[in-house]
Amino acid sequence: MKTWKRALVFGSFGASAVLLLTRKRPAGIAAATVGLAILASEYPEQFDSLWEHAPEYAVRGIEIFSVLSQFSGRLAGEASEEEDLGRGVSGQP
Repeated sequence: MKTWKRALVFGSFGASAVLLLTRKRPAGIAAATVGLAILASEYPEQFDSLWEHAPEYAVRGIEIFSVLSQFSGRLAGEASEEEDLGRGVSGQP
């Protein structure tokens, strides 16, 4: 990939991140789209492969998110139990 294309891709992704973090979602998505379009034009075979395997990636992402959600729920539950014990509140009658 040529240097100017690489700079444009990284610049658009960086701008997208900043725009999304500053809650300017439409502009952030547009900036990310520019970067993805340039990458797709440079590496069409890899994007075809990615497109074919997208459902598998989505399922794996959902599984990972589910596990992380369960884990964070357990941590929150344990933290509230410890907070209750620290205040002298017991869960037993």
